[in-house]
Amino acid sequence: MTNQCCNSHKNSEKTCCSSTVQSSTKQEKPSCCNHNEQQTVSTILNSTPSFETMSYRVHGMDCAACALTIEKGLSKLKDIDEVKVNFSTAKMQVAASNADAFLPIETEIQKLGYSAEPLNSRGNFKTYEIAGMDCSSCAKSIENHLNTNPAVKSVSVNFSTGKMKIEHSNTAEDIIAEVSKIGYKASLPVNKQSSPKAKNKNGNALVMLSGTLIALGFIGSFSDISPLLSTILYAIAMVISGYKPARSAFYAIKSRSLDMNVLMSTAAIGAALIGEWLEGATVVWLFAIGNYLQTKSIERTRDSIRNLMDLAPPEAWVKVDSDLIKKSVEEINIGDIIVVKPGEKIPLDGEIILGESSVNQAPITGESIPVDKSVGDSVYAGTINEHGSLDIKVTKLVEDTTISKIINLVEEAQEQKAPTEAFVDKFAKIYTPIVFILALVMMVLPPLFRFGTWGEWFYKGLELLVVACPCALVISTPVAIVSAIGNAAKNGVLIKGGTFLEKAGTITAIAFDKTGTLTEGKPKVSDIKILTGSEGELLSIALSLEEHSTHPIAKSIVGYANEKGIQPKQGELFKNIVGKGVQATIEGEIYYAGNLKLFEELHISLAEVKKYVQDIQSKGKTVVIIGMKHEIIGVIAVSDTIRETSASALNALKQSGVQQTVMLTGDNEGTAKLIASEANVHRYFAELLPEDKVESIKKLQNEGHYVAMVGDGINDAPALATADLGIAMGGAGTDTAMETADIVLMADNLDKLPHTMKLSRKALTIIKQNIWFSIIIKAAALVLIFPGFLTLWMAVLSDTGAALIVILNSIRLLKFKE
Repeated sequence: MTNQCCNSHKNSEKTCCSSTVQSSTKQEKPSCCNHNEQQTVSTILNSTPSFETMSYRVHGMDCAACALTIEKGLSKLKDIDEVKVNFSTAKMQVAASNADAFLPIETEIQKLGYSAEPLNSRGNFKTYEIAGMDCSSCAKSIENHLNTNPAVKSVSVNFSTGKMKIEHSNTAEDIIAEVSKIGYKASLPVNKQSSPKAKNKNGNALVMLSGTLIALGFIGSFSDISPLLSTILYAIAMVISGYKPARSAFYAIKSRSLDMNVLMSTAAIGAALIGEWLEGATVVWLFAIGNYLQTKSIERTRDSIRNLMDLAPPEAWVKVDSDLIKKSVEEINIGDIIVVKPGEKIPLDGEIILGESSVNQAPITGESIPVDKSVGDSVYAGTINEHGSLDIKVTKLVEDTTISKIINLVEEAQEQKAPTEAFVDKFAKIYTPIVFILALVMMVLPPLFRFGTWGEWFYKGLELLVVACPCALVISTPVAIVSAIGNAAKNGVLIKGGTFLEKAGTITAIAFDKTGTLTEGKPKVSDIKILTGSEGELLSIALSLEEHSTHPIAKSIVGYANEKGIQPKQGELFKNIVGKGVQATIEGEIYYAGNLKLFEELHISLAEVKKYVQDIQSKGKTVVIIGMKHEIIGVIAVSDTIRETSASALNALKQSGVQQTVMLTGDNEGTAKLIASEANVHRYFAELLPEDKVESIKKLQNEGHYVAMVGDGINDAPALATADLGIAMGGAGTDTAMETADIVLMADNLDKLPHTMKLSRKALTIIKQNIWFSIIIKAAALVLIFPGFLTLWMAVLSDTGAALIVILNSIRLLKFKE
């Protein structure tokens, strides 16, 4: 797979492309390639106010090179002035000189092998819930039917999630009416909270009635009852069970598509025409039962999202002056104070302003152990207040809470087609018409050349029509994908689509950023060595130098000095020395805080401290030297501890099939070696500058590995984009991580990463099982047609039975555990 250094990440500090990979023993000077920065969309809009812009969500991109392909392809369109595609966020911005220029964009993207949906469409773009779909061919029939409507600009129906996304210029009532014409029910979601689904008791009763009539007719055929009465019972049963699929078949043919309803209806009608009324009635009855069981089974996968919606309560107690008033969460604004009592769910994201408690964050992060919370800590909607009353200041509206974002991301992920699913869909689109034609040929040619009777070959042709239905094959992948993504979300892992789920199952090497990923990311001062003056003087100078820095090591020194009650000195002319340290002028003198390299360049004698620094570094600690141009004042050692979960998580990854675990760090050799040993990684790269991490990823890829990169989603953005799979951790606290990475671990630890890798491998295994099972069943049924061993009802049973088995096999992923 082609990878390239993506310079479009809004959070990356550098867009430097390539440098020599740092080994664990030496560092070479990086050499950056010169990117020709294109003018951004915003620049164009600012310079030329007449330009219009549209944003799109792009589906189907596999790597950063895909983004470049789309940019080049769309730039050739008339009146398109600028196209910017961000692979990490799957978003595209297009600037054009007029509104008409946007019309061919979605069609052109489809030609390139991708799909796009507008995020700020000028049309009436809505999402509907669709009830009554029996398999993915129903979804295609709805799409084909609505595409014949001139008011519909684009439509996409996903059977697995039961959702339809459509852009139309007419009313919602018009769309609902159009969908009802072809036997399905469309409705707009009422609100964010899940609503109880209406039970299809009417349909169930009709299926039972149809089965009873068939049984009575069959019993009557062995008694003195007139054969005509049995035939009438069979015919009534066919009408009752076959009305819905026949109506759907009519609209499918009208929209020039061949779905399972067409094939089954043709088989049933054909059986009746040749006098096989029992066969015809049994076909539609078994078909109806199969569809009912499939629908009930697939509902379990859809419930995985509805259960997420139910996590956050719909109401909250709001503090107004000294009173508590219960309000709907939709009515609560940012800044309002809500009160959550012990044992209650937290209704909205916020910050604790009074009280302390343990909060069960398992619904969001998957963490099994409650987290202690006190004043100033953030809490999330859907989590549970274990004990102690909490006053919480609301920081996000209901539609912007972390749980709402999770639901939206999971729904979007489930609607995206994985590569395997896309291939199977294309195969089925070609396969079904070909087999339909073959069935017609089988009905006509053999009897025409006197190789049997017309009735015999007509019956075999009907069997072929039923066997030809690719329902089990088409449904083999999407249900597995939806189930796996639902399982992951329930365990605090966001997988942003089937593409990334499949990729995770092929990963052979995982690279980890050290600070904040393998380690706590909160270093603490461990040693102080005074060479000149007192400890208080050293800490005061260090505080003055570091208090303006956001680096974790600087923060640890500032925190330590504040705890000791040290006051900073008056400083000015602060300067950051990249990769080496900082400097400032204090009381007329220039002071420095940095590493050995900085003071070596200042040509200061390091005889007194060099051995001490090397000894400290060999223990895995980072050293900050404080001094001036002519002398060193002292040394402060800082250490970062490895997370308790890191070593166990990495061992579990090795057991799950990952061949290489790699640590990437900017720390010195001694620190890197110690942390790598404690974390039990296979190898490490030390003394890396930020851009060097990209080259480390490429080195692993050049060795033949499929590489995942695990980082915080902010500073590691270029490396996350370069890797085959980007994994961000701590997504519950950072919107950027949820936006940029392919997979997000909501908890701030690696506990769930082994589960994710095993889940993806299990999903790939189940998908392969489903595909092979579907193909073998079809092949066996086809072989049995010619010697006459297969009856029409057996053909239906093989099709609906195979589809049901495939679904049941897939939804095992909902319950998958390590």
